Amino acid sequence: MRYRLYIPILFFFLSLSAVAQKKIMLSGKIIDANNQGIELASVRIKGTILGTMTGLEGKYELSVPASDSLVVIFSCLGYRTEEKVLLTSEGNVTLNARLYKSDKSLQEVVIAEHRKQTSTLQRIDSKDLKLMPDATGGSVEAMLTTLAGVNSSNELSSQYSVRGGNFDENIVYVNGIEVYRPLTVRSGQQEGLSFINPDMVGEIGFSSGGFSAEYGDKMSSVLDITYKHPEAFEGSVSASFLGASVYLGQSTKKFSQLHGLRYKTNSTLLSSLDTKGEYDPSFLDYQTFLTYRFDPKWNISFLGNISNNTYNFIPQERTTKFGTSSMAKQFKVYFDGQEKDKFQTLFGALTLDYIYSKNTAFTLMASGFVTNEVVKYDITGQYWLDDIDMSKEDGNTEPAGTLGVGTYHEHARNKLNASVFAFGIKGATRIKKNDIKWGVNYQREKITDRVGEWELRDSAGYSLPNLDHKLEMISNLNSDQTIESNRFSAFLQDTYRLRSTAGLFTFTAGIRAAYWDFNKECIVSPRASVGFIPIRNEQLTLRFATGIYYQAPFYKEFRDTIRDERNNLVVNLNRNIKSQRSIHFVLGGDYSFRAVDRPFKFTAEVYYKKLDNLIPYEVDNVRIWYSGKNNSKGYTAGLDMKLFGQFVPGTDSWLSFSLMKAEEKMNGKMIPRPTEQRYSIALFFQDYIPRLPKYKFNLRAIWSDGLPVGAPRLGRQNGYFRSSPYRRVDIGASRLLVGGEDRIMRRGFFRHFKSIWIGLDVFNLLNISNVNSYYWVTDVYNHQYGVPNYLTLRQFNIRLSAEF
Repeated sequence: MRYRLYIPILFFFLSLSAVAQKKIMLSGKIIDANNQGIELASVRIKGTILGTMTGLEGKYELSVPASDSLVVIFSCLGYRTEEKVLLTSEGNVTLNARLYKSDKSLQEVVIAEHRKQTSTLQRIDSKDLKLMPDATGGSVEAMLTTLAGVNSSNELSSQYSVRGGNFDENIVYVNGIEVYRPLTVRSGQQEGLSFINPDMVGEIGFSSGGFSAEYGDKMSSVLDITYKHPEAFEGSVSASFLGASVYLGQSTKKFSQLHGLRYKTNSTLLSSLDTKGEYDPSFLDYQTFLTYRFDPKWNISFLGNISNNTYNFIPQERTTKFGTSSMAKQFKVYFDGQEKDKFQTLFGALTLDYIYSKNTAFTLMASGFVTNEVVKYDITGQYWLDDIDMSKEDGNTEPAGTLGVGTYHEHARNKLNASVFAFGIKGATRIKKNDIKWGVNYQREKITDRVGEWELRDSAGYSLPNLDHKLEMISNLNSDQTIESNRFSAFLQDTYRLRSTAGLFTFTAGIRAAYWDFNKECIVSPRASVGFIPIRNEQLTLRFATGIYYQAPFYKEFRDTIRDERNNLVVNLNRNIKSQRSIHFVLGGDYSFRAVDRPFKFTAEVYYKKLDNLIPYEVDNVRIWYSGKNNSKGYTAGLDMKLFGQFVPGTDSWLSFSLMKAEEKMNGKMIPRPTEQRYSIALFFQDYIPRLPKYKFNLRAIWSDGLPVGAPRLGRQNGYFRSSPYRRVDIGASRLLVGGEDRIMRRGFFRHFKSIWIGLDVFNLLNISNVNSYYWVTDVYNHQYGVPNYLTLRQFNIRLSAEF
């Protein structure tokens, strides 16, 4: 009988053991309101210590014991906590969640926390673009120039330099596809629209150095743009003195589409320049993003762009006063002739996505870029360079003496055709705590370059250069080149997260390799980074990144110039060119805190870049002239700081400050690099009237150091000076006409609109004459005078925008 009693007791404990050992594999994805994965979100079982964190794409896996019911808690800093009840289940269970911003609404004022950043790639909110005062039309790049380490000294251009690099050292992706800009644009007046359509932007990622191996071979920065997927029918219309835009988006269960049409003209802005004449710039851009989902595992998307930019200009006269009160000068020119430029680009990218399993996905990509660029001008000018007497009490600034009189004739017939076709495959898989990414890419390029340009200059009856026995142009250049080449590249990258008693570590390591058959060069680029969130102070985030970054040459860099037997400059392609190299060391961190009951984040990064195999260059407006040879080396070092937060409740603003030193060694002498801006201060500020929340105010201010400038044909190594600092303040005031809590204005026809805004922008509020570049005048004694080319003065702009 005693054994009969033990048997049921034994079976009872065995059954308990079996239940205790039974496990459920819980997995899923956490997304935000825009269907984007949330990184570092917390998933935990209520009443237990079991939990995990989401990966880069918001995915998670968690093994939990079986139970009659489990309460799963999803949370993340800056989002509302969600709870879901999981009833009795077996095997693998998929449980997804959507988290919404943790906000406290006061009509249209939103208060939220900030996202954690464990890598050098920072996320930027695209909503701040809509009402930002910007002479380029609300571009993403204009917002970038207010960030620490990013500089721009030309409000007519969307180009920017990052930590001492030039415009060509920044790589831009849209939906994972690299995009290009026209190659022969010489000035911001010609440039037109940025490729990125701000109305279509969903997510913005930006890294100013130390980025991971999944991004391509550039030395300075990465801008990673993801276009949004509309949830239903939506659209917007906007118009101003600078142009107009239309955006439409629509989505069904399987198909979504975006369409954006933009038109821009700079006529009103250019009217404030010193050079008066007939300006006729016209910039038109159409983009589309189409996505079709066959089933939950397969979807295909297409990104297309057509751009047509024309710039016609008939100059009439120019008067420029420059110098100091004791050495004032005046440069006056009367023109004859005209300039006609055309830049046409076509871009298309087809992407096929396949989700093999919940942890593995593949992407097949094919893209093509074609550009047709024509620059033609014949302009003659008769100029006078005079001293100005500033000592007269009546304020008269009439010329007091002539320094030089002359004539010049500039001529160009330049054509460039380029095509770039690329094919690639990417993959991503998650194995336990490892997020592995890989990719292989093939790219074919064909470029045809025809250049014929010269300048004849006469000073006081003498042709320059003044030679006794022959006549020569002061400058001339010819090119008749056609190049076809192939590039191959691949990368492998792993991200591993480790939660320890000290805190959360994020390790990312990868390697990138590339081969170019033009110069038979193979480059290998290892990169690594580590992020740390201490458990004792989760408001603090620390990170360190390092790696080797190459600047693979793209036509302009290996265009060398040689003199033929007639002393003409002829373009020669340097097949011995090598990729420029930069070794990055970036140490930084974020500290999140609350002040006056509002969230703030302070970010600081110190960096050092060792530069080798540099191709020296000079910058003239937005045109970059390369030497075509690897005959320089140098370094860049600096400190970037940024204070981000709600200076005014419910609005995001930031103040950034940068210090930098960038030098290179040429002919045994250390000189500053052409893009060295030793200091930069930028402010982006938003405000509203508390009792009148329909009125909003935006301010964008930049104060940065002047750039080093050397005389043409001599270079910075033979002496340089710095241009004046770039100082600019743009403000915008907006009034909400329809939307918000106003029920009256949302009746009838206006009920179809989410919002209607009217605004007034004042560009260059302080009316400061910023210097963009210099026009060089040479007298018969070979003395050169740098005449500043000033940028735009104070301008007003009225804009109207509507969302529906």
